[in-house]
Formats: sequence, structure tokens, C-alpha cells
Amino acid sequence: MKITEFKYLFNELRNWLAVKGLSGNELIYSYFFLGLVGVVLFLFITIFVTRQIFIVMVKSAKTKSDWQKALFEFRVFRAIALIFGAYIIYNVVPYLFIYFKNWHFYALIFAKIYMVLAVMFAINAFLNAVVSIMESSKKYADKPIRSYKQVAKIVFYIVGFVLILSIILGESPVYVFGGFGAVTAVFILVFRDPILGFVASVQMSAIDLVRVGDWITVEKYGADGEVTEINLTTIKVRNWDKTVTIVPSYAIVSESFKNWRAMEESEGRRIKRHINIKISSIKFCDEELIGRLQSIDFLKDYLKETQAFIERYNAENTVNPNNLVNGRHMTNIGTFRVYAEKYLESNPHINKNLTFMVRQLQATENGLPIEIYVFSKEKGLKRFEEVAADIFDHLLAAVPYFDLEIFQSPSGSDMRNFARRVD
Repeated sequence: MKITEFKYLFNELRNWLAVKGLSGNELIYSYFFLGLVGVVLFLFITIFVTRQIFIVMVKSAKTKSDWQKALFEFRVFRAIALIFGAYIIYNVVPYLFIYFKNWHFYALIFAKIYMVLAVMFAINAFLNAVVSIMESSKKYADKPIRSYKQVAKIVFYIVGFVLILSIILGESPVYVFGGFGAVTAVFILVFRDPILGFVASVQMSAIDLVRVGDWITVEKYGADGEVTEINLTTIKVRNWDKTVTIVPSYAIVSESFKNWRAMEESEGRRIKRHINIKISSIKFCDEELIGRLQSIDFLKDYLKETQAFIERYNAENTVNPNNLVNGRHMTNIGTFRVYAEKYLESNPHINKNLTFMVRQLQATENGLPIEIYVFSKEKGLKRFEEVAADIFDHLLAAVPYFDLEIFQSPSGSDMRNFARRVD
């Protein structure tokens, strides 16, 4: 409806009331009351009809999509209809308050503010719908979309606030924006976290630091679990114990954290654990021990080849055989290490294409650590722990067969047994 049509309708209302014999205050208040009722009814009808038109247009589309669902869910059509209502109110005010000059000024300010709020409400609804669509898309599922949405909302909220303030003050928005220069420091202080969070979100997205669904560990904040949400200022992590930890976005960029995504995308998950061997149990293999070890399938070929090599070497170098320290001889710890390698090679859950070794670490007061450093094909927490447990269950049980002992700090019962033997 054009502005001239509003003018025509209100002129017709005034003429009709005059024909009915009304004049003076009766004409003024009757004109205002009937005009207000008419505007309210027309406003509701316009908003309803506009909304229904958009709904019918969308529903009549041949293909149904997530866009339609999102537009309905976030009431975008109602928001757009409110803009039409705001337009009507703004154009009706000059004619509705024609007899109330003082009210006319404030009503016009209210109409302008309502128009700004209606536009902001529509933008907000549409932005929510767009973000909902992007979050449901696999293409953007791992991006911090909500962070960008929050930044966009902050920007247009500030713009809306400036426009409303300029309407109330009767000044140009440029003048109001210029006045913000005096409070820039306060603004930065108040919005420090959102600003840092926005910068961090841009950096995280640019270099692909964190995605929704990643498993991250941030020791400082006690976070160890899956990222469920990335906002402007925070990252929500659902820990494996089902608790939730909130980590500041900027902490991911400025501080140390661990992202397990590369492991999950790789061909295996690392098993890096060790067994402490009691040093006093380490010795050269004598004939009796070698004879017993030959019954172990994994060691048959190794013992045969190694023993032949040692005998040949010692014979060539005329080694005195009366003392095992002379020449070359197998040790129980070395043989156990070879056994552990053979056993792991036979395990179908171990990826032999990645780092694979059984090694000695530096001896400590707790014994000599024999470390297993391999990668499990099973990367899920439960199956991974089961594979690792099965390996060490077997190796721990196999240690005594090599005349080795596992180091263990003495317990109360050990001390009591020692005291009895002393007595």
C-alpha cells in the first residue's frame, strides 16, 4: 500500500465523521480511536497474510530441503512479516496523530525504533536458519560456525544500538559512531574475551587446529574428551567420564594442548608401556635355560641360529669357555626381548607398517625398563585398551620362564616375611 493511499483513507475517515455531525474534541478523539483500531486490525491482517504468502510459496516448492525446515523452525517468515508491519506503522503515524502534535513526535520515534528492531529480529532469525543449515552439512560440520554467527550478531547488534541511539538523540548515526572513539578503551576491556575468542576462532579455522568431534587434551583445564561445540569465546569438551569442561577459545591458540585427530586418521594408535625387570635377575643363558627355551615356538629358529653364530665366533676367537664372561653369549633379558618382538609380530591387532620395536630404557632404581613401542590397529578406547592389556598380560606371565623377575616395591607382607627369616 502506498503512502498516498494511507492519506486518502484517513481523509475519508475524517470526512465520514464530519458527515456524522462530529466536531471539536468529539471528532478528534473519535478519529484517533477509530483510526487506531483500524490500524491495529490492518496490521495484524497484513502480518498474517504476508506470512502465509511466504509459507505457501515455500511449501509449493517441488523439492523439499533443509532450507525449508530451517526457515520454518526459526520463524523467518514471521520476522519478515514484522518488517512490513513496521513499515505500515511508520507511514500511518503522521496521519493517525495529526491532531496530537506532541504525541506525533514521540510516536514517530517509536515507529522508527520499531522498524530497526523488526529488521534486527529478521536478520537474527535468518542468521540462525543459515547457521543451522551449515551445521547440519558435512562440509561445515567441523568449522566453528557458531563463532562467526556470534561475531555477526555482535556487529549488527552494535549497529542496531547505534541507530536506535541516533533516533532517540536526533543525531546522525555517523555522529554517534564518532562518539564511540572516546570509549574505545572501555569497549575493548569489556569485550576482551569475545575479541580474543574471535581472533582465536579465525586462527583455528585457518590452520585447522580444532574441529567439532575432535578428541583433545588440555591439561591446564582438565579437559580430555570430544569437542562438542565451538563458540566465540569458549570450546565445550565432553570428557570421557561424561563431565563437561569449558576451555577458552584463545587458550587453544596461546597455550599447549593435544589434538588426537591425527592419530584417529592414521593407521594405528600407539602402545608405549614398559615392564621393569629386576636387575639382579639378569644373567647369561646357560645350557639348562637354553634347553628350556627351545620348547618355545617363537624362539626355536632364533636360538638355533644365534647359538650356531656364537659357537662359531667363540671358536674363531679361541675364547676360554670356562667363564661365560669370555666371548659372546646370550642373556635372558636379550632373549626375552626377542621373544616379545616375535610375539608382537604374530599379533593380528598390531600394525607392523608403523614404528615397531621392543627396547631397553635407562636403568633406574626401579630396575631395567623393557619398553613396548608399537601401534595398535584398534583405535577405539575400549578395543585399544583390551589389545594393550592382552599383550602385557601375556608378557608379564612369560617373564619367569626366562629366569627373570619383575621389579616390585616391597609390601607389608614382604617386610613381615623378611623379619621372620631374620629371626
